[in-house]
Amino acid sequence: MAQDTGTRTLISHAQLTRGRGRVVYWTLLTVVVVGFTLVFLGPLYWMVTGALKSGQEIAQTPPSLFPKDPQPQNYADAWHHLDLAKLLFNTFYYAAGALVFQVVLDTAAAYALSKLRPAFGNVILGLMLATLMIPAMVLIVPQYVTVIDLPILHVNLLDSPFAIWLPAVANAFNIFLLKRFFDSIPEELMAAALVDGATPLRTLWSIILPMSRPILGVVSIFAVTAVWKDFLWPKLVMPSPETRTVSVGIYAFSGGTPMNVVIAASVIAAIPTVLVFLIFQRNIMSGLTTGSLKG
Repeated sequence: MAQDTGTRTLISHAQLTRGRGRVVYWTLLTVVVVGFTLVFLGPLYWMVTGALKSGQEIAQTPPSLFPKDPQPQNYADAWHHLDLAKLLFNTFYYAAGALVFQVVLDTAAAYALSKLRPAFGNVILGLMLATLMIPAMVLIVPQYVTVIDLPILHVNLLDSPFAIWLPAVANAFNIFLLKRFFDSIPEELMAAALVDGATPLRTLWSIILPMSRPILGVVSIFAVTAVWKDFLWPKLVMPSPETRTVSVGIYAFSGGTPMNVVIAASVIAAIPTVLVFLIFQRNIMSGLTTGSLKG
């Protein structure tokens, strides 16, 4: 006797594929998809088209939907007047450093908690996750005090990339993601590596990391975008014009720069993160949804 293994929903498949039910279903689906698309793409469209408008047109009320006289020169002005090349290089440098520190140290912490199981490991993990409940704004003052006078070493880290790299390492969410993925790796592989004489470090390098590429990709994207979009912390710890990130640099120049040029600079600054997401969106979904390994 054949068994129905299909997914059960509130509305049967027969109702969705005939008569009025089919019309209602597709109407609601279309409205929801179009509505969410407009909500997410609307600000991007306004930003891209606003960068092509003149100063008068962008300030007019009500705003125009399309530029009456497109001015692509705004992008060139933003690139040269705001020195975006220098700002983008600084931001890329900070993001790359934060990526290296997070991948190395967060992976080591997650591997220790998942596979090495130290004493009080669950307590340590619980304390890490408890920090996620603390608002980020509450941590700004103690972090800044630490940066201007690093304990024990008594070093001032202002205008140093370590002021951005070191706080980025303490990321409980990334450690939790990595640990959950490592938990799904069968213990038989660890036992086989131990029988072959592999050390824990060798096991991590030769077995765990090659199998963890999806989640490492997710953590890498989170690390890069977190630094790229951050504003308040880089503004506090990078006061020198030579060390500013792109978001802080655009804000610093916005006072004496036409609004359309500032918007053009914002478009240029957003392009790298948008490209990263479009290229690696499959890696993001696969890394977040992978919960088990098949033999």
